[in-house]
Amino acid sequence: MSSFPRRIPVEPTSSTHVDHVDPLVIDCDTCVMQQSDACADCVVSFLLDRETAESTAVVLDLNEIRALKALGDAGLVPTLRHRASG
Repeated sequence: MSSFPRRIPVEPTSSTHVDHVDPLVIDCDTCVMQQSDACADCVVSFLLDRETAESTAVVLDLNEIRALKALGDAGLVPTLRHRASG
């Protein structure tokens, strides 16, 4: 399990100026962890119900990334385990 990320990298910004930051796109269809035990415990499972969702991708903005990082660091939700293929 040491290959799983413990933290989502987030660039620090000042409170008065925010540079453009590309959103984080998590697509379950491109994840090499798909259909594994890690997939079942990924934080995306809290955000996306693949049984009813029209898409298998989640797009997070910087504030959402920071919130998930804080929740993950506190042990309140699983950390992101997405691994893009290719």
